[in-house]
Amino acid sequence: MTELGSTTWPPAPIRTERLVLREPEDRDRAAAIELLASPEVGTYLGGPKPRDELEREMPGAPSRRPGHFVVDLDGAMIGQITLYRDTGHIRQAAGRTELGYLFLPQAWGHGYAAEACAAALDWFASALPGEPVVLATQTANVRSMRLAAKLGFTEVERFEEWGAEQWFGMWSPATLSD
Repeated sequence: MTELGSTTWPPAPIRTERLVLREPEDRDRAAAIELLASPEVGTYLGGPKPRDELEREMPGAPSRRPGHFVVDLDGAMIGQITLYRDTGHIRQAAGRTELGYLFLPQAWGHGYAAEACAAALDWFASALPGEPVVLATQTANVRSMRLAAKLGFTEVERFEEWGAEQWFGMWSPATLSD
């Protein structure tokens, strides 16, 4: 077990009405490669990663790191959520915990991302009370912008990075919307 802030990792699996948030396992490898190689998923992330490169770099289970949850629907990985201390890839997020999420295209439009992210934020709020979470996304990513609003993130600023307008928001336990 390792630490995420002052909490022990990994937590027990988090169960929602339809989903389980859990640590990555060997059985998630194929779905993780599909997720990262997907042109649809990579649209706002600089494009998909080459499948052959992913096959070489991921010999077993996807990376097991504090803050990395697999989103499981009926025993199969449909996405992932991350809650990491940002190390400065975005100046505005440096030193703060950033929420990230990726879902397979066939999981889009069913409310899974909102359900899973809300559960991860609830867990985070109980593990690290009062600690805010930040999120950055391209303003062109309408789905991500909608999800950020639904989760209760409030806009802090917009900025240009990677050739596109970015949206930067913040969430604190008091702003979580039901």
